[in-house]
Amino acid sequence: MRYVCDVCGYVYDESVGDPDNGIKAGTKFKDLPEDWVCPMCGAPKDSFSAE
Repeated sequence: MRYVCDVCGYVYDESVGDPDNGIKAGTKFKDLPEDWVCPMCGAPKDSFSAE
């Protein structure tokens, strides 16, 4: 599943994760730490929409 940042358009793809920030491939969006933010613009998790 993919989630898009409503602020900047960054796509979080669960199959890829966010390896630059220590998030392993396969990590579900709901399982991201509460303090995880968009790596592009710093928006919080609630600024993302399911694609």
